[in-house]
Amino acid sequence: MSLADLEEAGFDVRTVNHARAVLQEDFPGPLDELCRTLLAVRIADFELVRGGGGEAGSTQRLRRALTDRGWVKRNIVIRKTVDEIERAAMSHEIDHVRRTGNGAIALEIEWNNKDPFFDRDLENFQRLHGEGAISVGAIVTRGASLQANVVRIVAACAADHGVQGFDDLARFGLDPTARQRRMVRATGVDFVDEWARRFVQDKFGSATTHWNKLRERIERGVGNPCPLLLIGIPEGAVYRGRVP
Repeated sequence: MSLADLEEAGFDVRTVNHARAVLQEDFPGPLDELCRTLLAVRIADFELVRGGGGEAGSTQRLRRALTDRGWVKRNIVIRKTVDEIERAAMSHEIDHVRRTGNGAIALEIEWNNKDPFFDRDLENFQRLHGEGAISVGAIVTRGASLQANVVRIVAACAADHGVQGFDDLARFGLDPTARQRRMVRATGVDFVDEWARRFVQDKFGSATTHWNKLRERIERGVGNPCPLLLIGIPEGAVYRGRVP
């Protein structure tokens, strides 16, 4: 599998600083693993709505799938020694690192964080590449098509589950705050559309991690000169499901 297979399936894919050539030439096996893992990603629509702390179930599944293929969490420590005396040490925790005899790929999944996390990741990749610790840095996030259509997806999911008011949201584990309740005044079918718009604004708003925010960083040169692979999961990965 290749990046072209991801692009054909609707994924946003962008490579910077010759990352595509580096991956194809020096990391064909890990690239195949990554593409196969991402092409298998399936996200139930109710997972976008479901409340509760911690990572979404879809992100947890993706992490497990990558870990099973050898993309493991690592704490990379860089120490500076002068005349055999350690002067400084920097530690970088990376969620997924895939090592081979040709080097290492570092990968972060930013499904729904605050968008400054992109700066953190890209700057970490820059430092690690400069020290020779990694060959390529990769980020997976929500794609442009998913971000553009998430209100429609959430509204359709709520309608499929018979949501007509705040009490019905309990089936998703949601208990809207007083502020959120004040912001939605409609009832019935109109409630679904208005609630979905407000909900997405709160949970998946423009200041969260998604493709366009990542693209903005790349166009500003954040992370240079590290070779970078950027991937956005598309709307097509989401399917209509029923809350178990």
